Amino acid sequence: LQGGGSAVIDMENMDDTSGSSFEDMGEMHQRMKEEEEEEAEGEAGAAEEEDGEFLGMKGLQGQLGRQVADQMWQAGKRQASRAFSLYANIDILRPYFDVEPVQVRARLLESMIPVKMINFPQKIAGELYGPLMLVFTLVAILLHGMKTSDTIIREGTLMGTAIGTCFGYWLGVSSFIYFLAYLCNAQITLVQMLSLLGYGLFGHCITLFVTYNIHFHSLFYIFWLGVGGLSTLRMVAVLLSRTVGHTQRLILCGTLAALHMLFLLYLHFAYHKVVEGILDTLEGPNMPPFQRVARDIPVVSNAVLNTTAKAVALTL
Repeated sequence: LQGGGSAVIDMENMDDTSGSSFEDMGEMHQRMKEEEEEEAEGEAGAAEEEDGEFLGMKGLQGQLGRQVADQMWQAGKRQASRAFSLYANIDILRPYFDVEPVQVRARLLESMIPVKMINFPQKIAGELYGPLMLVFTLVAILLHGMKTSDTIIREGTLMGTAIGTCFGYWLGVSSFIYFLAYLCNAQITLVQMLSLLGYGLFGHCITLFVTYNIHFHSLFYIFWLGVGGLSTLRMVAVLLSRTVGHTQRLILCGTLAALHMLFLLYLHFAYHKVVEGILDTLEGPNMPPFQRVARDIPVVSNAVLNTTAKAVALTL
């Protein structure tokens, strides 16, 4: 109807802008939620930036500390592995013990024969097999002397005392003489000094083995001057050929000779039955022991006493 008072409404041309549908409300709620989440994320980021600025130096120090600790650990690990591989490698020690028994026997005999040749340096065997075996032999002989002399050790054991005495002398005196040789400008290495002093103990082994089983002090002094003196002279001759200067030779050779000979005296008198021998020598085998005898007091007669008493009474 197209008239002036038509009551028909065209719904298709109707513009729905007066209100919002259910879907519009949902979209609005979703947009508001997203805006709140964005604001929360922005605030969290700002807080993290502030914390990072506040803790930046502390975090840098912690990182540097971890790096330093890691570097120190790696360096210590490399050193430990290098040291372990050094001591675990037996090829390093093989040249010092690679020797034939015939060579050891020849060097034992040479250690008792002094060679008078000081113009040229005498050759020293740079091996440790023979000296080490001689030190162990001296330990066994010294242990035998301790048992036969009934030696009592207050602290420790006989075996520990014997090993400590022999190895202490070998290593200690060798190091001391090597240091003295360095000061005196002698041409000798530490391994050569260990070998020289080790083979020098061959005379000590012979002397102690004989005198521990045959108890004669005169026999000990003969072996001490003869066998021990020959081995000492051998070492002195070698050091003389490797040292320049009279004063240096006197200091070095005199010190070595004194220490070597006195050590033999110590091993004999410290672990040997010498107290009974000294007492027998001083007192004699047939001398009777000292006895106390009562003195005889003379008897005074009664007449003398009476006369003395009367004289005293008259005086008073």
